[in-house]
Amino acid sequence: MIPLAFQGGTALRFLYASARYSEDLDFSLEGKRNGYDFRGYLAAIRGQFAAEGYAVEVNVNDRKVVHSAFVRFPGLPGELGLSPDLRQGLSIKLEVDTNPPAGAILATTVVRRYIPLRLQHYDQASLLAGKLHAVLQRPYLKGRDVYDLVWYLSEASWPQPNLELLNNALGRTGWEGRPLTRRSWRRAVKEKLESVDCKGVEDDVRPFLAPGADTFPLNREDLMRLLG
Repeated sequence: MIPLAFQGGTALRFLYASARYSEDLDFSLEGKRNGYDFRGYLAAIRGQFAAEGYAVEVNVNDRKVVHSAFVRFPGLPGELGLSPDLRQGLSIKLEVDTNPPAGAILATTVVRRYIPLRLQHYDQASLLAGKLHAVLQRPYLKGRDVYDLVWYLSEASWPQPNLELLNNALGRTGWEGRPLTRRSWRRAVKEKLESVDCKGVEDDVRPFLAPGADTFPLNREDLMRLLG
């Protein structure tokens, strides 16, 4: 099996039908790293699309810890009637964290999104941990992070965050507080979001929502209530 685990916003959409689109496909390198071949995977992707008759361009940057690539389909939006500009391309960004924080728990799920897919991914607790890390440590809090957090917290069956993963991730990014616990993580997030601009959150996330999806009414009181 390819030693990658699906995570982030697109994983949330594919696995749990979140209404929010994400800008890229995020993976972490887990398991046996000697089987990892980023450029080889991209070559296989390009070959598969080329065999289906698509023109494909691939730009790779694997000089940093996070390997990234843009897979571009020149002219595709025009061919599909989505753009009057026949020169416009459609680009998909892939990112792989080759040195992720320790502690993630993996799961495998078969999903049917246009075609059946067998996905190795972070489990629910680890996905939530990743989002909490973004909320607590991102220099500029994105509205989509708050939207996702509300999405997680409003799902009563969602488990507690993977605190080992969360604390390891926080330690990587200069967290100055104490390690978070089952009793303290909500308080830390609550303090971070006390002054959040709820109107700004809605404005930021709206372009990323599927047609017909609602941002659901968001106000500070409801947000604080969800955080307990």
